[in-house]
Amino acid sequence: MEKLKLSKLGIWMTAMKIRDFHITVNQRNLFHLTNLMVLYLSLIYLFMFIQFFHDLISRLVNLLLLFFLLELGIVSWRLNPDDYENDEGLKKIREARGYSYVDICDVCPEKLPNYEAKLKDFFEEHLHTDEEIRYCLEGSGYFDVRDKNDRWIRIAVKKGGMIVLPAGIYHRFTLDTDNYIKAMRLFVGEPVWTPHNRPVDHLPARKAYLAAFVENDVGGHAVEAR
Repeated sequence: MEKLKLSKLGIWMTAMKIRDFHITVNQRNLFHLTNLMVLYLSLIYLFMFIQFFHDLISRLVNLLLLFFLLELGIVSWRLNPDDYENDEGLKKIREARGYSYVDICDVCPEKLPNYEAKLKDFFEEHLHTDEEIRYCLEGSGYFDVRDKNDRWIRIAVKKGGMIVLPAGIYHRFTLDTDNYIKAMRLFVGEPVWTPHNRPVDHLPARKAYLAAFVENDVGGHAVEAR
């Protein structure tokens, strides 16, 4: 009888030890799980902070770029190229700025006659005696313009972007590696596409541009827009 009691006591003590062991193991698992959850949430918040900081920097860079471009007389808009025929934003811009002429031009090896020669002409530094207005409907490309210290600024033009270069500004155009852009060309009255290759500082349009945007400010910056 005494042995039976001892056996029962031993079984009970063994069960207590097993239970305590389970409790200890569960506590350790809970501790590790809590640490993992804290680490996981920390990584999520860190990622969110990095994304927020990246977006903030991108917006500040874009605002800085817009400021520099405005100093050069260049204006731009973001429009809806998928419904350009009914786009109220485009209509308002045309009415406000008097863009009565419009056509659409595809610049790519398959659709533009004498593609290589024309692309070479586009990349020759030149100016126009009127505004150059381009609205990118498809594809992409680059406009290079001179800043106030005569340094190049590269402006990426992508789908939905509309840009206006003022008369008299030296510039050039090229495609990117996709070799394709579909652009709307706008003009006040009958279009004049004549390029005047640099140097043509004697032209009234050039003198007017310098007086309006360069000679009235001794500063100047170079920014590359991508």
